[in-house]
Order: sequence, then C-alpha cells, then structure tokens
Amino acid sequence: MINKKDFVEIEYTGKVKDPDVVFDTTDEKKAKESDLYDKNATYGPIIVCIGENQVIKGLDKSLEGKQTGKNYTVLVEPEDGFGKKDAKLIDLIATNKFIKQNIQPMPGLQVNMDGRIGTIKTVSGGRTLVDFNHPLSGKQLEYEFKINRIVDDDREKVKAIMDMSLNLKETEVEIKDKKAEIKMKIKQDLPKPVLDVIKNKITELVPSVKQVDFIKKQDEKLKEKQQEDKK
Repeated sequence: MINKKDFVEIEYTGKVKDPDVVFDTTDEKKAKESDLYDKNATYGPIIVCIGENQVIKGLDKSLEGKQTGKNYTVLVEPEDGFGKKDAKLIDLIATNKFIKQNIQPMPGLQVNMDGRIGTIKTVSGGRTLVDFNHPLSGKQLEYEFKINRIVDDDREKVKAIMDMSLNLKETEVEIKDKKAEIKMKIKQDLPKPVLDVIKNKITELVPSVKQVDFIKKQDEKLKEKQQEDKK
C-alpha cells in the first residue's frame, strides 16, 4: 500500500469530466489521439513523491493508500484541481488596447495582457471581456491512473526531484558516504537560493543523503569547440 512520502512511478490521463476531453497524459499514443502531442515533450511514466503536490492536488491525494499494478479512476473537484472560478479575475478591457498591440480580439482567443494570460469571452461595444482564470478552473476533472512501482533506489529519487524541480532529465547522480553529487547539463549557473531550496528538498525526502553537491556538466559539443579554439 502506498504511503505519504513514498516515491512511486505512475502513468495517468487527465480529462475534463464534461465535456469528455483529455487535457493531460503521460501516454504518447493518447496524446496523439487527443491532439495534445508535443514533439518537445517527454512521454512515459513519471516518478513523484506522494504528498509533495508534484502532480495536481486531487491526483496526489488519491495516490495514497492505493496498490501497485492496479488501474484506478478518480473524480477531482475544482478545489483540488485548477480552483474555482474567481469573478475578480474577469475583466472588461477597452478593445482599442488590443488593437494598439495588433491583436484582433475574438471569443476564445488567448491573450497576454500586462503579463497575465487570459481568454477572451466576448467583444462588444468597444469593450472586451477577458477571463484570467485558468482555462480549467471550475471544472470537474477525471483522472485514470496506475502506480507501476514503488521507487526504492535513492539515485532515482534524487533524479526525480531534479526533474520535477527544474525539468532536467539528463541529470547524473552519484551517492556515496551520504553525499549526493549531481551533474547538471545546463547553459547558465542556477541562482544559489534555487539550489538551496532543492538541496533542502533532497535531504528532507531522501534521508540517506546528508550533503548535496551540484556540478555543472559542460555540453560535449561546446567543450570540443573550446578545445579546438585553444589549439
């Protein structure tokens, strides 16, 4: 049985209950069938830590107490999904503000206004109604999921934390004498406060690790170019 703080490998598909529309999935085939496929995305099972809200809250809560190898379906209410609709996030904006930005406002169009992403609802009388709520706010969701296995390997746990925290999938992890050495393939150095948060999360969720060292792994092509330039 799955408990809080367990690391588990899961696969899932999330749908809006009414209408029955898939909006998220770990399954590449379903993504293509639902017109969600993104060639830059990585599909397949993911590893999460139960209780850390690394997936949507309603799904995270439903994982606890389940068993591996079984298929489950759970309904997620708006408060455990993308939230309830907030009337304060629906604004009337002068249509000419869009025109000045070379945007022809029309219902259904997603727009970025002063850093806020919203969806146009209506356009009339020189005014445009924009909903800045999440597109799935107020919606009841349905998740189909399966827990493939409980993850016991600490290296996998650390790699999963790096993936969930920074979306780094090419991380190399070595653990020895309670110290985790993490090699990251990144172009720019990460701010120290960000690294400190991740360090604390790793030592909290992986008790066998007491120290974390980050190493910036240089891109091999860039490394070769630099070596050629020195010759």
